[in-house]
Amino acid sequence: MQAGFVTIDVHGRTRAQAKVAVEAALRRCSPSVYRLRVIHGFNRGTGLRDMLHAEYGGDARVKRILPGANPGITELVLREL
Repeated sequence: MQAGFVTIDVHGRTRAQAKVAVEAALRRCSPSVYRLRVIHGFNRGTGLRDMLHAEYGGDARVKRILPGANPGITELVLREL
């Protein structure tokens, strides 16, 4: 685990299952965590990525949403460094 990052893997899950996993991860994040890295995959479409943008784009806990190192990853920025 990289300091300041929490990574969860939700690819292969439904949107509802992925949202439950992201919500649980957000609740568990300590104040030292500044990014939640969500691995959602992309080979089967963009449904999970789109859900992250729709659900967390206006969420007060998320400062901004960034693309990850590849198209199958999205990072939720929880606080700035």
